[in-house]
Amino acid sequence: MKPSRSEWITLRGLRYHVRHWGDDGAPIVVMLHGWMDVSATFQFLVDAMQARVHFIAPDWRGFGGTAHAPGGYWFPDYLADLDALLAHYAPDAPVDLLGHSLGANVAGVYAGVRADRVRRLILLEGFGMPATRPEQAPGRYGQWLDELRNPPALRSYADRDEVARRLQKNNPRLTDRRAAFLAGHWAAPDMRSAWVLQADPRHRLSNPMLYRLDEVLACWQAVRAPVLWVDAKESELMPRFGDAGQADAEIARRKAHFGNVISLRVPDAGHMLHHDQPEQIARAVDTFLE
Repeated sequence: MKPSRSEWITLRGLRYHVRHWGDDGAPIVVMLHGWMDVSATFQFLVDAMQARVHFIAPDWRGFGGTAHAPGGYWFPDYLADLDALLAHYAPDAPVDLLGHSLGANVAGVYAGVRADRVRRLILLEGFGMPATRPEQAPGRYGQWLDELRNPPALRSYADRDEVARRLQKNNPRLTDRRAAFLAGHWAAPDMRSAWVLQADPRHRLSNPMLYRLDEVLACWQAVRAPVLWVDAKESELMPRFGDAGQADAEIARRKAHFGNVISLRVPDAGHMLHHDQPEQIARAVDTFLE
């Protein structure tokens, strides 16, 4: 494995953990992980890539080694944290931006809002969420209020091996070696020697704000950077958009809002496609960055 190094910086009042691979003087690729994940998730993709770059991957607020946010977790805060991160590491030049899932959704919106800060955009499973309707608002607000009365908790595990088995239950394609590596970053022992996930349980609260797809697509239309769009043939999230034909049609409709996009669908891969097929994705990213 290519060695990584950790750095802690303050972004918007929070102590942020940032992982680095590669040489400081190389071109920067910022990598943004997904929900209930950590920056180390990109290790296998980094290992497989040939390009000489400086990878910078933060743990989002409330995940991994980054501090928990006292006020909770709201999508605009991810945009603001990313803006502050780029101001810290690349104040004078645009960067290449890669995101997975939640990280890809942040990256896609940010690349439209701050089009001059993103040179190239790589979205792994970044197709967004199903559209919502205004009439869903009362129920969503009520659900959120109910959950605040009984805050969510995260279960603990006996040891690192049990964490690895949990990861493999979530993703049966995950090899023993990769599961063992990820388990050591996804969780850590607490004072009782039980292993607990490195995440604020409040991330599991329902979001009281509805997903406004039209606003997301308007941001995508403002993106000037070329886009590499990568999704998984066996993605567990696709059925949210209907059957296979309906999902493909909706994904194509959304993707068309980008002006310059290259598409890749990865076979034998699920939502965690960078764990399942890192070599195939690395080849595509290397070519895209040339």
